[in-house]
Amino acid sequence: MQTYPQKLRKHIKVLAFDFGTKRIGVAYGQSLTGTAQALGVIPARDGIPDWRELETLVVQWQPDAFVVGLPYNMDDSESELLIRARKFGQRLEGKLHKPCYGIDERLSSFEARGELLRGESTGAVDSLAARLILEAWFAGLPPLAPE
Repeated sequence: MQTYPQKLRKHIKVLAFDFGTKRIGVAYGQSLTGTAQALGVIPARDGIPDWRELETLVVQWQPDAFVVGLPYNMDDSESELLIRARKFGQRLEGKLHKPCYGIDERLSSFEARGELLRGESTGAVDSLAARLILEAWFAGLPPLAPE
């Protein structure tokens, strides 16, 4: 799992995930505007989602790629949850046959809770965190490569 594609030849549509062992937040966005929207939460059982529900989202939203938030510890060390999130991303890529990218998502849930408390957003913290993760990933994309 890489952080960003080496080159972008076109604008892309992306599904992003805020991985958790009980809930996985989902967001959708596209690189043309660099914006994303929270879609909701997929229940998980010990980090394992309902793969049929994920396949339904892929059919519905037709993403070109996936992004998974990687919850590094504040001291840059890898947490157990990060290792599981990375494994989830590898399974996404293998089962659904689209590239999957990871991005450091420290404090995304904290920021999502802040949005909720300030009344700036509504919805589940996990899906708002997925939206923030995706918008941060879009902000770091390389410019489109000339054809």
